[in-house]
Amino acid sequence: MVIPCPRLDGVKETWLAEWSHLDEEAKIEGADGEALTTTTSDSSPSNGPAVVVAEAAAAATKTRPEGILAKLRRYEAILDAKLGVEAHAVDRKRAEDRDPSFASWHNQAVMFLLWMSSTLNLGCFAVGFLGMEMGLDLRRTLVIIVFGTLVGSAVTGWCATIGPKTGLRQVSISRYSMGWWPSKLIAALNVVEQVGWSAIGSITGGLALSAVSDGGVGSALGVVIASVLGFVVSFVGLKAVFQYEKFAGLLLVVVFVVMYAETGRFADMAATTELQGPALSAATLSLFSVVYGSSASWSSIVADYYVEYPVDTSSLKVFVLTTLGICLPTVFGMCLGAVVASALHNHPRWEAAYAKGIGFLVQAAIRPTGFAKLLLVLLALSGIATNAVSIYSASLSMQQMGRPLGVVPRFFWTSLMFVAVVLLSLVGRDKFVGFLENFLSLLGYWVTSFFVIIFCEHYVFRRGSYQLYDLDAWNTPSLMPVGLAEGYVGALAALIGDPKHGGDLGNELAFVSTLVVYVPARWLEYRFPKR
Repeated sequence: MVIPCPRLDGVKETWLAEWSHLDEEAKIEGADGEALTTTTSDSSPSNGPAVVVAEAAAAATKTRPEGILAKLRRYEAILDAKLGVEAHAVDRKRAEDRDPSFASWHNQAVMFLLWMSSTLNLGCFAVGFLGMEMGLDLRRTLVIIVFGTLVGSAVTGWCATIGPKTGLRQVSISRYSMGWWPSKLIAALNVVEQVGWSAIGSITGGLALSAVSDGGVGSALGVVIASVLGFVVSFVGLKAVFQYEKFAGLLLVVVFVVMYAETGRFADMAATTELQGPALSAATLSLFSVVYGSSASWSSIVADYYVEYPVDTSSLKVFVLTTLGICLPTVFGMCLGAVVASALHNHPRWEAAYAKGIGFLVQAAIRPTGFAKLLLVLLALSGIATNAVSIYSASLSMQQMGRPLGVVPRFFWTSLMFVAVVLLSLVGRDKFVGFLENFLSLLGYWVTSFFVIIFCEHYVFRRGSYQLYDLDAWNTPSLMPVGLAEGYVGALAALIGDPKHGGDLGNELAFVSTLVVYVPARWLEYRFPKR
């Protein structure tokens, strides 16, 4: 017997009742062979305990009128059966439920290729210009890019190792250290962060398309086109993201190699910065913060893409492939941006093109013009990879902000995130450099605290053993930490980023303050609430 979804009337009590009904009694599984089931005492033996998704949805509509939420769930079940849109994307992936194809070498190589595709793009290239914008010379900028990226990538690489072992998305993992309620703040920050990343991909892609058309396609239309393409991939789900990211990065490597060949000889290694003393230190720390934040910011979502890998996947392999997958292409792309930026003052035509937008600069620097336009089209498409990853994770974070939000289908949140990305991109496209610098600087502050908390929880309080995690309790608030320790950390974190308290040292302050406050506060929490 199939229990139909009750009607949603828009009243709070009805919403909660419907959520409870769906959450506790109904179960929609993906298109991998399992079904939408609710078994009762009079289940027909001939049909077995499971009913095919389409049949269950049809039976539900016959017995009771559908509300909005029920209709969305039914559409999700249909889309999941046809496209695999992950009807229960936020649920824990148990070892026996994972796709065995992810054990193959080519799918494990995606741990590198995924991040190469997501980071090697026009946005990464544009970050390389920030050294010049801050008054730093090329030599100092290149050194900061290398070391800042390496540190940030290592942070993300470690966070990735938890994904295969637990089968949980990154926000769900944070519940074991931060508690049920504080983890919702992480989910909210994730949404803001990923929408921001998608906006960067859309803006750079839109500016590139505008340059290809010599201004015929306005930057606004270009932004919308770039956003739509990324939305399509993220809408389908994790497998679509993986398939796209497998190949996109390889093509982009070729594009960037060509750009190096065309522009590298104009690098100005002789110029020196005019900054001295505190001004030089401030610029150096600010650029390090931006570069570090660019790579470390993936740490809050990285496990989202590792839940299908086997439990026995080597943690060292996950760490190395993820770290290098972020570090190498990021350094490659940012250093190219720094090289081109150093040559602007020697090439007035390039400088004039840069004032019009990053896409026009690429077109001015590459010859012949027709070839430059081809590269620009490919670079415009590079934003799709970033958008696909960011919108996908943003939709997962929305589902983890609250149980009522979790029963709303992921495709709905994906669509809503797409709208937010378009709006933010349209607002920020004319002030891209400032938007980029401010956004990336802020990212590093909170992800540093995020990393320290999870790292300390794992090695200090759980002694590095996954046996000490009750993974079946991942969605049970009463078995999660209370979150008092994170409250103390958050109070100090509110000061970070304020220039009066050392804004340029935000990441360093976040690291030290979180370490000093979290460990003793969490120890007390273990002793008294005992969870």
